[in-house]
Amino acid sequence: MNPVLHSHLMYKICISGAAETGHCAPNALELTKALGREIVTHNSVLITGATTGAPFWGAIGAKEAGGFVIGVSPATSEIEHVKKYRLPIDYHDIIIYTGFGYSGRNLLLTRTADAIVVSCGRMGTLNEFTIAFEDEKPIGVLIGSGGIADEIEGILEKARRGKGKVVFDSDPKRLVEKVIELVDEEKVHDTP
Repeated sequence: MNPVLHSHLMYKICISGAAETGHCAPNALELTKALGREIVTHNSVLITGATTGAPFWGAIGAKEAGGFVIGVSPATSEIEHVKKYRLPIDYHDIIIYTGFGYSGRNLLLTRTADAIVVSCGRMGTLNEFTIAFEDEKPIGVLIGSGGIADEIEGILEKARRGKGKVVFDSDPKRLVEKVIELVDEEKVHDTP
């Protein structure tokens, strides 16, 4: 990897995944927790939708590894976040309250990140994936985690739009490394 001109700026990697995980693979939450750890060990900040399920487990992994976690909430305030949406505030260093509901939150969440990593997932995850795909963002897909993550390859085939900047792997460490390589290609670097 080339040194980044602004080395003080950390990469911002989003974990997108199912808030309700009953349909995920049996090991999906542990794999997502490992994704959170790997994002931190690769000198990056984790961004989540400030939700339950897979993204929450990613936040746990990131915090256990000493990382920084930013949540992007659909709610207008902490009270609405907790009482109306029934979302957690633990394991996040900062939560940004958008007041835009889920669809608006998804747009801000993906646009805020340098890359998206998908683990398991349902309709909201698919929405975040398509936004990131249309924005030509680097996307990593954790295959074997269940849900929409295991359908994305087929969706890309049927969509007939190419693979974009999407990489696949079943190992969290390898997946994060592939995503970081893609992000690194899009950063401003020192010129010789």
